[in-house]
Amino acid sequence: MTPFMLAVQAKLDGAPAVAPTTEPSRSRTVAAAADVQVIVRSLAEQLVSEANAVLRDRGPMFELTDDTGPGQFTFTVRCRDRAARITTVISGHRAVAGLTAPGIPGTETRELSGEDELQALLLSLLAEPAGTRN
Repeated sequence: MTPFMLAVQAKLDGAPAVAPTTEPSRSRTVAAAADVQVIVRSLAEQLVSEANAVLRDRGPMFELTDDTGPGQFTFTVRCRDRAARITTVISGHRAVAGLTAPGIPGTETRELSGEDELQALLLSLLAEPAGTRN
């Protein structure tokens, strides 16, 4: 098993989730922002596959969906009733990444502080739904 698969198993066994580290979003060139979005999206697909291999036969699995619209690239990772959405919004020759997820304040636009934080983000989505813990 990969280190992330082991982390998913540990979370299922009761290990606490660590919140992902974020930072204020910053403007980038469209090329640089698109590159980051593709890297993070590709890593998300790999991590969702690894997590779902562990989650199979244990309940709800992760879903990953893509969405594009005028001037933006977006993907959403969902597990049960919890979801995280990563967006890159293009305006002119610049673009800004954004993150919407449980526990991430919505007062300012934030982004993951690095690709490695995607693992912590996905593990945080594995938190038990409200009312299931005794």
